[in-house]
Amino acid sequence: RLFSSAEAVFSHCKTEHQFDVSDVIQKHGLDFYGYIKLINFVRLKKPTGAYLSSLSSPLPWEGEEYLKPELEDDLLLQFDIEDLCEPVKVLPSNGLSDSMVLLEQLKHAEQRARAAEAALARAQDDLQKMNCSAFLNFLLYLSRKSEPCLFFDCQDKVRTESYRDFIYQNPHIFKDKVVLDVGCGTGILSMFAAKAGAKKVIGVDQSEIIYQAMDIIRLNKLEKIITLVKGRIEEGYFLLFESMLDSVIYAKDKYLAEGGSVYPDLCTISLVAVGDMNKHVDKLLFWEDVYGFDMSCMKKAVIPEAVVEVLDPNTLISAASVIKHVDCNTASTPDLEFSSDFTLSITMSTQCTAIAGYFDVFFEKNCHNKVLFSTGPQCTKTHWKQTIFLLEKPIPVEAG
Repeated sequence: RLFSSAEAVFSHCKTEHQFDVSDVIQKHGLDFYGYIKLINFVRLKKPTGAYLSSLSSPLPWEGEEYLKPELEDDLLLQFDIEDLCEPVKVLPSNGLSDSMVLLEQLKHAEQRARAAEAALARAQDDLQKMNCSAFLNFLLYLSRKSEPCLFFDCQDKVRTESYRDFIYQNPHIFKDKVVLDVGCGTGILSMFAAKAGAKKVIGVDQSEIIYQAMDIIRLNKLEKIITLVKGRIEEGYFLLFESMLDSVIYAKDKYLAEGGSVYPDLCTISLVAVGDMNKHVDKLLFWEDVYGFDMSCMKKAVIPEAVVEVLDPNTLISAASVIKHVDCNTASTPDLEFSSDFTLSITMSTQCTAIAGYFDVFFEKNCHNKVLFSTGPQCTKTHWKQTIFLLEKPIPVEAG
């Protein structure tokens, strides 16, 4: 029998077979992938409505084989389940009070919340069961504060092309492996990994960008390989707006399979001296005379806060000094709290007004083609920019 729309199919199932698809979705908290598995299971096994309505966990369609379409160009697989589960608008009539309408809306909201929690729990359970072979896309951010949208920006050519070159030039690392993309953002790295031959890619991100990423994955027909989870890797809420390296270490210790690797696998943190009196005046001396008022006490609040911006390389007055090497495959959380003595070799006789920090990233372990990139001021600018620590008073320095 042929139907004119997906809605007509669902209506037929409900009236003729006592099987309500929306009820099953809400009862088991099915996400988009769970819905696809359900439809393919029904197509293949042809169970009765009573059987489907009586099911409890574990569900018979949880296997990955049910992601494969049973029917070519199945329009039901293209249906937006959000439309199916939209709340029914109840208008006050026949004496139904406003409070009854509100109660009905609250009940539906509670159902959707339970469904979302169940979907997240199921995704985390899947993640727990998988031994991951590689990690991607962690951010080593020097500032204590970060920008309000620190996800992987695929318009940043330095970063994107470095990751792309590493993945595409070393496909042997990803072939038939399970990859965990920590902080997946738009999903660009997950898609690189899938194209390089990964068996399964799981992307995790706390940002709302994850919803656009889901659409991107579907548009590129990679939903059978890539699964996206909104949340924090430690406990379901991914830490996006601070340093992610501690989250990567947590994920490494919890999920990485024996013989697996974290990428990038090496990082260095460097410092360099800066001589820029104009910037120093703008940031600090400004407070000594603000429209005729002395606000110099504000300097105490400004100095402890690092400034994140792109440095003019012409203001560098020393060679760089590496203060920390991080092996991401062996590092532990305590390793991220460190102090370091350092010496800066001055290259210009002038006034030192600040110390700037940046990091370099290396893809080396088991790589046939090694890739690196730098976030330093002497290189093409990246989203990370540099982190500048202002000195309260400029220090006279001599070259040599």
